[in-house]
Amino acid sequence: MAFIDTHTHLFSDEFKEDIDSVIDNAIKNTVTKFYLPNVDESSYEEMMRLSSKYPSNCFPLIGIHPCSVTQNYHQQLDWVKQKVTANKQQKVFHGIGEIGIDLYWDKTLEKEQKKAFAEQIEIAIEFDLPIIIHTRNAFNEAFEIVSAYKQTSLKGIFHCFSGTITDAEKVISLNTFKLGIGGVLTFKNSGLDKVVELLDLKHLVLETDSPYLAPTPYRGKRNESKYLTLIATKLAEIKKVSVDDVAAITTKNAIEILGN
Repeated sequence: MAFIDTHTHLFSDEFKEDIDSVIDNAIKNTVTKFYLPNVDESSYEEMMRLSSKYPSNCFPLIGIHPCSVTQNYHQQLDWVKQKVTANKQQKVFHGIGEIGIDLYWDKTLEKEQKKAFAEQIEIAIEFDLPIIIHTRNAFNEAFEIVSAYKQTSLKGIFHCFSGTITDAEKVISLNTFKLGIGGVLTFKNSGLDKVVELLDLKHLVLETDSPYLAPTPYRGKRNESKYLTLIATKLAEIKKVSVDDVAAITTKNAIEILGN
């Protein structure tokens, strides 16, 4: 039994003092692969350093998080495309992400976020890479942009999904996207358990989004990839299947989207 954490920021400052033990503990807890979505230019070097140190476990993605999008987003996207182009032959990057739309904190750059999202999708299509989508208070806006590319080769994951059954069905209707399920599933009264109960496991992948959104009973503390098994256990309980089944199916789903 082995799990894939499809979304974790192990390169963040929260892990700088003990990252080796964090990775070792996760592997001992049967979480053996970690996909690292980039945030922006500032996170790139540490992400690549970690990926070089653990080439069999850590797999980098490249992109600009919507909260990092600026008015000069064209320059930011030029940087993304330059990195993808330079590393194309070695297939260094395993996706474009995390990208999307976030209207929770500030709507000032909504137009720029939407344009940056669409243009990064086009980079993903050009280089045949999956995308990792971040949406916060912006599911409908993000879905509208993604659905415009339904007839292309685009595939990916709606990261940290916590929407309604209607939202889930919209994503599933795209045929080439999975729903990223994380610690929110374990939160009391989140309602995500009721949605997931209605979904086939073939549509789901697991993630931690560490160091954020630690599952119960560690809610409010630093999240780690080893806690992915707590999410899997909760999912198995909801779906009335074994944890081994959850591991097998979600791992297959992750490979379908992300490779490896």
